[in-house]
Amino acid sequence: MTEKRPFRLPSARLVAIAAIAGIACGAGVVAFRLIGSEGQVQGEVAAQSGLCEGAAKRIASLKPLLKGQVAAMSASERPRVIPLSFKGPDGAAMTQADLKGKTVLLNLWATWCVPCREEMPALNALEKEKGTDTFEVVTVNIDTGDDEKPKSFMSEYGIDSLKLYRDSSMGVFNSLKKEGLAFGLPATLLIDDQGCLLGSMNGPAAWDSQDAKALVEFAKAK
Repeated sequence: MTEKRPFRLPSARLVAIAAIAGIACGAGVVAFRLIGSEGQVQGEVAAQSGLCEGAAKRIASLKPLLKGQVAAMSASERPRVIPLSFKGPDGAAMTQADLKGKTVLLNLWATWCVPCREEMPALNALEKEKGTDTFEVVTVNIDTGDDEKPKSFMSEYGIDSLKLYRDSSMGVFNSLKKEGLAFGLPATLLIDDQGCLLGSMNGPAAWDSQDAKALVEFAKAK
């Protein structure tokens, strides 16, 4: 585990705080953004079933690794591509499709979310050790307003390996909530190199643990 942590709270309290943060976050959500007609959605699902066929097979082998520090992650029962939009480190608009070719651990966080702050050093350590051109920890900050708060937090706590992805509109959280994948913060997705969902988790985890590293190594293996 990493040594420096913004807070040192017992895991049970972290889970409780995560649940409370989820309620607060849910109360702040205004509306879901629905994209396309029902026919378009059905067409997308049909196309994804072929694209994510390999992910479905991989998930079966992935399940035994969902234990210990990552036991809270649930294997996806319906591997699919979830359209997500946010801003990249350069401030330019991007989507999940721009990450295709990389296995991604995508994490939603905010500076006001205590368990998010607690797990950030571990996410940073995971990216520092395992980040390559084929794997990235993508942490998407959803604070409203400008970039100052998340930038200050990352600087203060030495979060030096993670890039700052942003969505101040909370649209990315709304999209995941609509899919039943985000009930609060932090929320984390494990996505394969084709953009297909392998697993999801609500609440914090020790991402610098051996359990997490083994999961990542398996997920990115061809």
